[in-house]
Amino acid sequence: MMSLSKKRRYILGVMVVFAMALGACATPEPEVIEVEKIVEVEVEKIVEVEVPAEVLARGPVGTMVISLTTNPNSLDIPIAAERNASTVGWHMFDTLVFLDDDLVIQPALATDWTVSEDGRETIFNLRQDVNFHNGEHFTADAVVFSWERATADEIQWKANWLIVDSVEAIDDYRVKVTTPEPLPVLLELMFDNWAIIPPEYFAEVGEEGFAQHPIGTGPFMFVEWVKGDRIVMEANPNYWREGMPRVQTLIFRPIPESATRVAAIQTGEIDVAKRLTSEEAQSLLGVEGVKVVSFEQDRVYYIAFNNLTTGIGLPTIDARVRQAMNYAVDRQAIVDALFNGYATLVSSYVTPINFGYDPSVQPFPFDQDKARELLAEAGYPDGFEIEMRCPIGAYSQFEQVCEAVQGYLSEVGIEANLELMESGAYWELEAARELPGIFGDSWSNALSEPIDRITGALGIESNWAAWNTPEIEDMITRLKTTVDDDERRGVYSEFQKLMQEDPPFIWLYQPRVFEAISTRVQNYQPRPAENYFLGVTGTFVVVEE
Repeated sequence: MMSLSKKRRYILGVMVVFAMALGACATPEPEVIEVEKIVEVEVEKIVEVEVPAEVLARGPVGTMVISLTTNPNSLDIPIAAERNASTVGWHMFDTLVFLDDDLVIQPALATDWTVSEDGRETIFNLRQDVNFHNGEHFTADAVVFSWERATADEIQWKANWLIVDSVEAIDDYRVKVTTPEPLPVLLELMFDNWAIIPPEYFAEVGEEGFAQHPIGTGPFMFVEWVKGDRIVMEANPNYWREGMPRVQTLIFRPIPESATRVAAIQTGEIDVAKRLTSEEAQSLLGVEGVKVVSFEQDRVYYIAFNNLTTGIGLPTIDARVRQAMNYAVDRQAIVDALFNGYATLVSSYVTPINFGYDPSVQPFPFDQDKARELLAEAGYPDGFEIEMRCPIGAYSQFEQVCEAVQGYLSEVGIEANLELMESGAYWELEAARELPGIFGDSWSNALSEPIDRITGALGIESNWAAWNTPEIEDMITRLKTTVDDDERRGVYSEFQKLMQEDPPFIWLYQPRVFEAISTRVQNYQPRPAENYFLGVTGTFVVVEE
């Protein structure tokens, strides 16, 4: 086999060569393996499956087990640290509106709403037949309380509750929400953030008690959480959506190792195995009782810079240094070697499937000469040393991605001292803004446009933001408040150009997702954010054999 070229040798030879897939022999020295693209993985299309009427009419039955790639830090939506946690949590909660599978806003706890002429006041009419899991009745007071609680100083994920000035109960079943300016993205941001909780129960048990036994109005009710092993829920027999949910018992199992998820789907221990590599997906083709699916993921991976806390005074404060670090990394080589090409390079937080995407803004090319030139201009001709952190087990092969980035940076003189950390501890430090000058992570998007992702990672009010500037903050405000679609699209274009001129990240890639599901599960419809809503959209039905 030929040696890896300079631009590939830091990919660690992908560590393992899948000899059968590649049609090649392994070599004792992984770093000198020539990586070739595997045979195209053929996967089953995600299609609508006609479920017999008698199955739909029988009510919730059966048990469905879904793997998670991390241990959730919390099931409480305003505290949930990442998509695994929030996806689990949302099965117990509802909000005022719902974004359906076509990304169209639909009524939920609110039956309808009206907007004032100036666009600043929205009055929601609420359902009158809804109870929380403990029997407490849902009224406008619950909406007001949920907003007041989620905007408290100690709440980590409060930025998208702070988009409004006030939430007032007009009467038991009407709520007035007032925003500082017209907010065209209000309903979408509500959908992915505003989980409504019971005020009387919360007052009785407090923050700690609610974390141990969360209660909402959602399709499933909390049963138990055995940390590191399983989260169990049962169908809500009094759910307000007629005929939902379809599944009686829902179990989420944290399985950080992807190889263990592959084994578990084959033995029938789980019904959904998430975040598999393309090689793992290919190994499952033809396995009895297993279907392999693939879909485009709306998740952007990056190495973040910090200018809010630990990065102050570091060379990365200079935009030329951050541009140089983008030029220094061969992202395409990383994608080809670690993901067999099943990922797309990104230039910002706006991806091709998002509203506002500007195809004229292209990713940084790989150009280490340009990187060295920029470093010299910034006063660092010999490079510099910086601390770097990345999470373990959170994302497919992300540890290897971070090691590859570290290697490329070293080629232009930047010595990144990389430490890989357990993901739970990592996200605690990230929320506290205590990670070092550069660190790796990713951010998904559940909406039709990426304002939630932009606000969460770059907005000054977000605990998860490590980088912010007045220009970014101004653009966030304009993205939220520009009502005209064409004008807002123009602001997104400005934003994407700024992300190249003054990059807050080393922009990496947007992957394609491979998952395996049991043939017991029909109508599997994951969304690009890897989220789903069992018992809400009706797309999941467990067909008992």
